[in-house]
Amino acid sequence: MNEAEGGFMYLASQRRTEGENMLRKITEGELLNIIKDRRPGEQLDLHESLLEDMDLSGWDLHNINFNKSDIRNVNLDKANMAYLKADNAFFGGSSLRGTDLSGAYLHSADLRGCDMTGADIRGADMFASALEHTVLTDVKTDDKTKYFHLYCPEKGPFIGWKVCFGRRIVQLLVPEDARRISGTTNEVKCDKAKVLTIKSVDYRESYKEAHSYVDENFVYRAGEMVYAENFNPDRFLDSAGGIHIWLTREEAIAYLG
Repeated sequence: MNEAEGGFMYLASQRRTEGENMLRKITEGELLNIIKDRRPGEQLDLHESLLEDMDLSGWDLHNINFNKSDIRNVNLDKANMAYLKADNAFFGGSSLRGTDLSGAYLHSADLRGCDMTGADIRGADMFASALEHTVLTDVKTDDKTKYFHLYCPEKGPFIGWKVCFGRRIVQLLVPEDARRISGTTNEVKCDKAKVLTIKSVDYRESYKEAHSYVDENFVYRAGEMVYAENFNPDRFLDSAGGIHIWLTREEAIAYLG
């Protein structure tokens, strides 16, 4: 059996297409003047800005709000971007080698394909950031870095949950020898699991089987093992193959609304 369910859907490209004309283009000279004129401790609000084809390596860009901005083909190597706000920002073609991103908010930031070698993301919030094909060699993290470390237990068995067709709630036991990964959300993927129970949302009904929303031929049967032969071990590859689960029943139900 195979199952390849989608994880979070990254919509930045759609946003750029629909709202690109709303972005304020800032030149390198304008940015330099804005930074020079900032008051001590001031957070610069540059949300929905467009920066492209610049060399800002080594610049002091700390505590700037770049939410919903496009930062294209910009060299940000060793820049100080501590406490950056870049929710839903696009960094296509940009380089962030050795960049200080400590304490940054990068919710749903598109960092796909960027070189982040040696970047400092200690204390950063990476929730739902897109890191597909991003170079993450020697990235600095700590226990305050959110949504970057493996979310599920690294070793040993654990319980997972998912919602199947007809809102049937499947309880799964992920065995000790199962491969497991997570990206930048609480969604977990594994390569095999045992179906423990299948119940209705209100617990009133029990079922013998449930069908995947994505692949109707992928069937969960109570008491039986399920296997994802197309399991992909790449943590940050969105919609990769695997059995997609959540660690709590509530998260599984909330995912489908």
